[in-house]
Amino acid sequence: MITSPDNQHLKQIRKLAKKPERERTGLFCAEGEDLIVAAQGAGVEPELVLWAGADVEPELLAAASTLGSGTRVIGIYPQRFSEPGGALSLYLHGVGDPGNVGTAIRTAHALCDGPVVLGPECADPYSPKAVRASMGSLFARPPARAPLAGLPGLKVALDARAERSVADVPAEGPIVVCLGAERAGLPDEVKAATDIEAHVPLRPDGPESLNVATAGALALYELARVTSRMADDA
Repeated sequence: MITSPDNQHLKQIRKLAKKPERERTGLFCAEGEDLIVAAQGAGVEPELVLWAGADVEPELLAAASTLGSGTRVIGIYPQRFSEPGGALSLYLHGVGDPGNVGTAIRTAHALCDGPVVLGPECADPYSPKAVRASMGSLFARPPARAPLAGLPGLKVALDARAERSVADVPAEGPIVVCLGAERAGLPDEVKAATDIEAHVPLRPDGPESLNVATAGALALYELARVTSRMADDA
């Protein structure tokens, strides 16, 4: 039973809340029973798991937690990255909110067979907030890292001002949905590297735009139906 805040395991957990330590070690923390179970389900072995009351005094684990309410368990895991691919995948450029990155990972896991591909200036997918937002999907479908130019398939830039709807995207092979930061969108030079632009149809009396993770979910839902029909017709 760990009874001191100076324990090396607790020190490591506190350090892993910061990006430099995650980059240095290639490790990250997952907090909460749901994430620990998700890791087990995906066959990902932990470096360490500490349970409150069994391995460590509860107040010490709570003090090491990044959750305001504390936690019953914290695990340390190796970071993992996928290879890009699949009939449908999601590319993010400049999405700096870790909650949006984690939600996008969860959304892609639910709706397409390819991973989220992280481009420049995206939040760390293994930061505490991103890990929580992924709800365990980053264990089952780890993100990828790759330049947009190297991704195979039709690259579709989501832009609220585009004339074409996502429902009208041609189903002729793999599709990569490309999303930028919520306010700035995709930079012009990134759009130039895509093949077509499309928008998610919104009500005319509604808001002008959507949260980036929500826009990605709606586009993937529609395009998942397109790629499914393409697979059925093959």
